Amino acid sequence: MAIITLTTDFGLKDHFTGAVKGAILSELENARIVDISHNVSPFHITEAAYIIQNAYESFPKGTIHIIGIDSERHAENEHIAVKLDGHFFICANNGIISMMTRNMVPEEMVKINIHDRLSTNFTVLDVFVKVACHIARGGTLGVIGKSISEIKEITGIMPVIHNDGRQIMGNVIYVDNYGNVITNITRKLFESVAKGRAFKIAARTATFTKIYNRYSEAINFNVEKEKRDEDGKKLALFNSSGYLELAIYKSNPSTVGSASTLFGLDYRDAVSVYFE
Repeated sequence: MAIITLTTDFGLKDHFTGAVKGAILSELENARIVDISHNVSPFHITEAAYIIQNAYESFPKGTIHIIGIDSERHAENEHIAVKLDGHFFICANNGIISMMTRNMVPEEMVKINIHDRLSTNFTVLDVFVKVACHIARGGTLGVIGKSISEIKEITGIMPVIHNDGRQIMGNVIYVDNYGNVITNITRKLFESVAKGRAFKIAARTATFTKIYNRYSEAINFNVEKEKRDEDGKKLALFNSSGYLELAIYKSNPSTVGSASTLFGLDYRDAVSVYFE
């Protein structure tokens, strides 16, 4: 039986998440349902895109991913199903999976056209579940949609390289549960522009001149614990997803603070890298 994952902004207080799971199980009694996240900020498609981009690869090929973010259907927000990298994604055509299609060509894309067969105002529960269960039974995308060649892209989240090659102008695209700030500057882009040059990362009043590969690399464990520069240590690193991240070592947004709160950074705020 295929795996069906759920990524939504429903939260866990209301009935929506449970209702979607119940609808899946009503159609596929032995379905394997996995929650990726239900705490995406409301209608935050960039945040959802970052989460799904970095979660889906851990699942086996053939997994079906329902993405319930800004999913109400209207003239500018059609529903799509996409086969990409051996996985299936069901979502609104609002740019949510465009971060992945920049580096990979989808194997198949359709605009879902089964709405006239359903009476619904809860599209994730009805339309997306119907499509997911159809795919899980071995059904093809051509049965539930019309082939398309393009999907909408998220705009304004691509970093810009200055003409003289001495600056990358990026932005915050995600703030994680620890308050760490993730930018849209990838390791691949950084290294292609840097070419070994010294650099300075600037984000509001915070600056960095070194990038680590792990959080603990910023700590000198040869120094006695009481004398270490550890609490509140600021650092920049390339995270496990290959994005430039600004962080506070062992931060806690509700107590000692985090990169987001201490640096005053939030979604779309500017982060620049200057090269010598």
